[in-house]
Amino acid sequence: MLPSVFLAFYYQESTISAFLYAIIIAVFFGLLFYSLKVKENIIRYKEGFAIVTFGWIAVSLIGALPFIFSGVLPSFADAFFETVSGFTTTGATVITNVEIVPYSLLFWRSFTHWLGGMGILVLALAISPALGVGTFQILRAESPGPISTKLTPKLSNTAKILYTTYLIITLIEIILLNLGGMPLFDSVVNTFGTLGTGGFSIKNASIGAYNNVYFELVITIFMLLSGVNFSLYYLAFKQKSLWHFWQDKEFKVYLGIVAVYILVITLNLCGSVFNSFWESLRHASFQVVSIITTTGYATTNFDLWPDLSRMLLLSLMFIGACAGSTAGSMKVIRIYLIFKYVQREISSLIHPRAVRAVKIGEQSVQETVLSSVVAFAMLYFLLFIAATLLILTQGLDIISAISAVACTLGNVGPGLNTVGPAQTFAPVSDFAKYIFSLCMLMGRLELYTVISLLSPRFWQK
Repeated sequence: MLPSVFLAFYYQESTISAFLYAIIIAVFFGLLFYSLKVKENIIRYKEGFAIVTFGWIAVSLIGALPFIFSGVLPSFADAFFETVSGFTTTGATVITNVEIVPYSLLFWRSFTHWLGGMGILVLALAISPALGVGTFQILRAESPGPISTKLTPKLSNTAKILYTTYLIITLIEIILLNLGGMPLFDSVVNTFGTLGTGGFSIKNASIGAYNNVYFELVITIFMLLSGVNFSLYYLAFKQKSLWHFWQDKEFKVYLGIVAVYILVITLNLCGSVFNSFWESLRHASFQVVSIITTTGYATTNFDLWPDLSRMLLLSLMFIGACAGSTAGSMKVIRIYLIFKYVQREISSLIHPRAVRAVKIGEQSVQETVLSSVVAFAMLYFLLFIAATLLILTQGLDIISAISAVACTLGNVGPGLNTVGPAQTFAPVSDFAKYIFSLCMLMGRLELYTVISLLSPRFWQK
């Protein structure tokens, strides 16, 4: 929170005390927990899951304090929702007029995206390797995707590589936006939202407020890059070759989905919403990339688009980008493996004696990975249905409820109707906000990490 304190000093804002109080509370509890002694310093799966889940809840509670102390969001439900939305890189907001919020709070709000994008606890591993043996369980519990791997034998080095890559790409986008004429402060916070695939904007009309094709192009490219597995950047840098990108099946499927959706939505918009093909392509490209990467920025109110385009965007909320990226939702690799699995099952009906392995490129996928992917998909949709039914008890219409749960569980941001890109989550009840907050946490932590803590067997020795 210290950068926000400096900004509050620079802009002479009254939020200085709000951040200082929050910092004092954070330091107090940090020292309190640090002073506790443990019997052993080994982190297994159970400890990893618990550390990640309670760690994210703790930073969300502490992160909500500046909003409460400053009076910008005096309601705890609103402040907690906003902070969880920030750290989980969802980008759903309850602030109806963001343009009157102090700069220091706007910075903090967007900075939570940047921190949460690569993972708060991955950052902790990068800067504090003293957590002990077994810290891979933390990375495994927090990393998005069905398979977690180390880039180097030493986990802290893996975390440093990921964050170095993240930081370099962040600086490049800030420079490009600023060179194009965007104010430095806007460039920084919009980059945080882009690289973290979060989508908090400092304008009520989101990126559409700038009405600048260059800004939209830069942000679209970097949103697309943020949806790529970050380990591919490391491999490309290490071997000074882009060959790994073209060898990666998930990357090619990801680009293919983006291209097909852009084409279909562009054709659907041309003539019905926009008179020009290029205008249709401009907004379709931005929104498709924004939704599939679960960023949630908007250049226009896509809730006014034809039903086909709206439903296509809704379907993207369930797909997400690549595993190992800062994006949320189910991930392209899981969708691809499910299709391959279904294809094998259909083939086995025709040729029951044939033995076929599901492959990603030339590499066979283990049956345990396949079963976990199918189980994840089933659990994802069961939670989606359960959360939607709960939200329907709160007075939202069915389209609003479905899209709200889809965009919070998938960490997307704006939905449709009541929670559309031109609206906020402010009108929904406190109960609904807590349900959405839980959805955001479960979506960011890949479901199992949070749900396992609810099982009585988890707490047995």
